[in-house]
Amino acid sequence: MKTSLDPRHKKRQETIKVLYAESFHTQPTDNLTAKAILSSLKKVDRMLFKVAPGFPIEKINKVDLAILRLGIYEILIEKKQPQKVVIDEAIELAKEFGGDTSPGFVNGALGKLIKVIEKK
Repeated sequence: MKTSLDPRHKKRQETIKVLYAESFHTQPTDNLTAKAILSSLKKVDRMLFKVAPGFPIEKINKVDLAILRLGIYEILIEKKQPQKVVIDEAIELAKEFGGDTSPGFVNGALGKLIKVIEKK
């Protein structure tokens, strides 16, 4: 059963915090997932633009942006977890860190990502 004490959830929380901080200024980090996301940022952000074209990256809430970047990275590049698990985790993170509309926005964008992937 999934809990907030799950080590994978804790790792994702830490990654979100690093990505959020990185959106304000560059800083050193030991978080390997965050480093991998930042090194793949162009690819991740291109896909983000495709799945949320009405929301320019610079206009997306920084917390939502960090969550979406993690979710897109896990689905598109890392591919270690089932897509539905990644989406569920992203929604939980959005509930935990984001605003009232964050879970729906994250769910919609990552759901569209799955449709884009399935079309290929």
